[in-house]
Amino acid sequence: MKFYKNLYIGDTIKNPSKIKRKLKRHAKQPKVFVILPASGDDQLEICHSIVLEQPYYRKKENEPYIVGIAGNYEEAVALICRITEEAVSQNGNADLKRYLFPESRTVGKA
Repeated sequence: MKFYKNLYIGDTIKNPSKIKRKLKRHAKQPKVFVILPASGDDQLEICHSIVLEQPYYRKKENEPYIVGIAGNYEEAVALICRITEEAVSQNGNADLKRYLFPESRTVGKA
């Protein structure tokens, strides 16, 4: 499991390092949502942290790249809005993958 270098953290997340540690260990966290780069043409996706416990995500080639952590779905949507506003103000467009990973053509290799 990898984390974005400038990880976006929701306001309700009080101890991000503890959340990250638990995510890496695949511990159940029913009140945590993560923001991931979407595969395909979509920009970002919101995923409940329990989904990451599936065997698919435990394989090295499928390990998730987490861009943000939120305490609920609404907060995750607000984080994506914040990322979008930053992208538009800096680049003039809402290409979030290009904004988050400007130095890389492959998402998740930043």
